[in-house]
Amino acid sequence: MAKTILIVDDSSSLRTVVKMALVRAGYKAAKVHLIVSDVNMPNMDGIAFVAHVKQHPRHKFTPVIMLTTEGQDEKKAQGRAAGAKAWIVKPFNPPQLLDAVSKLILP
Repeated sequence: MAKTILIVDDSSSLRTVVKMALVRAGYKAAKVHLIVSDVNMPNMDGIAFVAHVKQHPRHKFTPVIMLTTEGQDEKKAQGRAAGAKAWIVKPFNPPQLLDAVSKLILP
C-alpha cells in the first residue's frame, strides 16, 4: 500500500527535492502516514507545529521527521519533547531521508 508523507517547509525548492526523493521510492496516498517538517519557518516554527499537530487525535501517533539546518542538542530535545521521532540536518542526502522514513513507516 502506498503511503502519504506531509512535507512542511517554507522553501518550495526543498519541498520539491524531498517530494521527488519520496515519490521515486513509492510514497504516496490519501492518508498522511508521516510528516517531514522544517524548524525555521515564518508564522509558526516547526517545533510549535509538531506540538500543535500532535494534539489532534488523528495525528497523535503520526511520526514526524524534522528536516532543518538546526543541529543544536537543545533544539533536538525541544523537537523530541514536541513529538518529533527523527532529526535530519540540512543539507541532507536522499538515502539518509529514506532510511529514516523506512524506519518510521510500517509497510
